[in-house]
Amino acid sequence: MPEPDSNKTTRMSWIVSPRPFRRWLFSGLCLLALSACGTVPNRPAEDGAPGSGNAQTNAANGNQDNAHDPLEGFNRAMYTFNDKFDRYLLKPVAKGYRAVAPTPVRKSVSNFFSNLHDPGIMLNNLLQGKPGQAASDLGRFLVNSTIGIAGLFDVATKIGMQKHNEDFGQTLAVWGVGDGPYLVLPFFGPSNMRDGPSLIVDWETYPPNHMKDSGTRDKMYVVEVIDKRAQLLDASDILEQAAGQDPYIFVREASRQSRRNQIYDGNPPQATPPPGLFEDDTPPPKSPSQPAPAGATP
Repeated sequence: MPEPDSNKTTRMSWIVSPRPFRRWLFSGLCLLALSACGTVPNRPAEDGAPGSGNAQTNAANGNQDNAHDPLEGFNRAMYTFNDKFDRYLLKPVAKGYRAVAPTPVRKSVSNFFSNLHDPGIMLNNLLQGKPGQAASDLGRFLVNSTIGIAGLFDVATKIGMQKHNEDFGQTLAVWGVGDGPYLVLPFFGPSNMRDGPSLIVDWETYPPNHMKDSGTRDKMYVVEVIDKRAQLLDASDILEQAAGQDPYIFVREASRQSRRNQIYDGNPPQATPPPGLFEDDTPPPKSPSQPAPAGATP
C-alpha cells in the first residue's frame, strides 16, 4: 500500500486549519487600538455640514474635502463599523482591564509590547537612511530585553535612548510614494492607499507573528489590543467632546495631520503663505478736493 504524500497532507492541513484566519483576524484587532483614540460616536451631521453627503450644499459652500476622499461612502460605513465595535466591545473591556490591573502592571505590559516593536522600527529607520536612530533602536531592544527583563521595564529611556515611531508606510513616504486617497479599514481604522498595504510588511517584522505556539501568540494579540485601548481611553473621551457635529470629518483631518507629523519626525514643512499676505496695505487714493461753496468763510 503506497504511503501518503506528506507534502499533500501538509497543504491540506493548512487549508482546513483555522489558524491562518485567526492570525489575520487578530492582526486586525491589534491595530484597531492604534486608531481607537480617533474613534468617537458617529452622530449624524446636519444638512449642509461639510461631508454630510449633500453634494449640492457642499459645492455651494466651497467644500473641497472630497478631493482626497473619493471613497467617502465606503469610508463612512467602515467608520461606523469600527465605532460600534469599539463602543460595545473593546472600550468596555479596556475599562475593565484598567479597573482591575494596577498601574505598575499595566505599565510593564505596555513596555513589554513596545519593546517587541523596536526591531521593526529599527529596520524602517535603516530603510529611511537614519543609521543613528536605527542603532539607538537596536540598543533599546538589547538593553530592555536583558536589563529590563524581557522589556517589562523601560531601562533604555531612562539612560537616554529615545523611543522612535517608524513603520513601512512612513518609509514609503520617505521614498517619495504619495499617500493616495483617504481610506478607513475595518479594525485598522484611518489609513490611505499607501499605508494600508504597507501594514503587511509591518506585520511580518513583528516577532510574535513568527511564534510556533499559536495559542500563546493569539493570547498575546488579545492582551496587546486591550492594553493599547486602555492607554487611549482618556484621549478618546476628549476627542468625543471636540469632534463637533460630524466626527468623521474631524477624525479624517486629525489623522491626516498626525500622519504628516509622523512622516516628517514632528517637523513638517510649513506651507508657503499666499503672495502679498504680509505686505503693507497700500493706502487708498485720496479723493479729489471739492470746491468750497460760494459765500463760505475761508
